[in-house]
Amino acid sequence: MSSFADYFSGAAVRYASHRPHYPPALMDWLAGVASSRDVAWDCGTGNGQAAMGLARHFRTVLASDPSQAQLRYATRASGVEYAAMTAESAAIRAGCVNLVTVAQALHWFDLLRFYTEVDRVLDRDGVLAVWMYGLLQVDSAIDERIGHFNRDVVGGYWPKERALVEQGYAGIDFPFREVQVPPMVMEAHWTLGQVGAYLDTWSAVTRYRQAVGGNPVGRFITSISRLWGDADTARRVTWPLEVRVGRKR
Repeated sequence: MSSFADYFSGAAVRYASHRPHYPPALMDWLAGVASSRDVAWDCGTGNGQAAMGLARHFRTVLASDPSQAQLRYATRASGVEYAAMTAESAAIRAGCVNLVTVAQALHWFDLLRFYTEVDRVLDRDGVLAVWMYGLLQVDSAIDERIGHFNRDVVGGYWPKERALVEQGYAGIDFPFREVQVPPMVMEAHWTLGQVGAYLDTWSAVTRYRQAVGGNPVGRFITSISRLWGDADTARRVTWPLEVRVGRKR
């Protein structure tokens, strides 16, 4: 397995417990446009959130991630096979995959090498689906504070690849026959503590702590507590999804 920039192994437990889940409607739709429902490959699977959703539709889900720490805490399910490997060099037979998915991870890949690998493993009418989500949204007042925290507090500690997320993947090369995707939104109902636990999974927060010390998340949560109200009250939190889907040329 080739080397990779590992920003997540140190937070694998928090990542598995505190990341939001992808909407079932997205998985339903992807199963409908896939060439078949035999094999799906979820690249950069992390703790297996997308893989678990795909498992309801596909006979076999190959879920790969270069971080063995992430895979150690991934959710297990019948039909999901986890493997430690990079997206650019997969131990997968050529032409056997019906759907390749990349959830919130494409910006970490070497795109040219990854697309070459996707072209190799997909069957004749196979589909690649990539998606990302940006900042969480609660209400206008809290959203403004979240934007400040992301931009002005930890913004300088995001890896450079994060810029593609900020752009909504709009500027990436995507050499596939694109398929129009219906609007999708990801949502959860979280307490204030759950929001803090989620922010604590950000790679920028981890790097801030390493460079500066202290707990920027704790200070931020305290700063919005009045706007939130009762900390134990679960409020609706949303993330707009940007999804790009294409068929093999």
